[in-house]
Amino acid sequence: MLRKIVTIDPEQCDGCGLCVPSCAEGAIKLVNGKAVLSADNLCDGLGACLGECPRDAIHIEEREADEFDEDAVEKHLAALGKPAPVHQHHSETPAAAHHNSGGGCPGSRAMSFDRPQETATATANGSRQSQLAQWPVQLHLVSTSAPYFQGADLLITADCVPVAYAGYHEDFLKGKAVVMGCPKLDDNNFYQQKLTELFTKSDVKSITVLKMEVPCCGGIAVAARQALAASGKQIPYREVTIGIQGQIKG
Repeated sequence: MLRKIVTIDPEQCDGCGLCVPSCAEGAIKLVNGKAVLSADNLCDGLGACLGECPRDAIHIEEREADEFDEDAVEKHLAALGKPAPVHQHHSETPAAAHHNSGGGCPGSRAMSFDRPQETATATANGSRQSQLAQWPVQLHLVSTSAPYFQGADLLITADCVPVAYAGYHEDFLKGKAVVMGCPKLDDNNFYQQKLTELFTKSDVKSITVLKMEVPCCGGIAVAARQALAASGKQIPYREVTIGIQGQIKG
């Protein structure tokens, strides 16, 4: 799949090794005095190692690469005798259930947390309870094999929708898994490939696409439709357009 991943310039690398311990996944090693990527599927592409290189030899590039595999990371670290990355836990109530999988950066670790479906969503002080039941949410960061996608009703959201539409959590997010992105700022081909992989791997029950009325936002719906066609699956699908003043347009 096309994704962002670390690349190391052997001409710039002096073999100091500072990048090796900075990678929580153990994806970098020294070979013949040069830092190299051990395997594509061990690199999450977030670049925690970039700031450790005094020679500016490490960069992020976008290319065809195996998907980041959290299970492979855990096995790799176990073989090296290193502990798995510490998981970050989120809790809404003491009884909330947590299901986490490894990853070096808190922003990329797959997490799900239970939300009570039948209780009131307003808390005692009048604030609304979030209906987000997973992390991460950005298409660039989610793993297509994350357990929260299995058997899920999937919400594909353009970035601006939750800002524009006041009832986003209650009317659309509640009870769904979600991915989001900006078709104007990101590569729509990447979105199409990532969504195709997600639809193919996961037993998604339904797909809802939320987009803004501005023309450039239609790209996320195009990517979703193309991905659904490429997956060869028959999944119930609908699109909802939100106006720039926050109203549902259709």
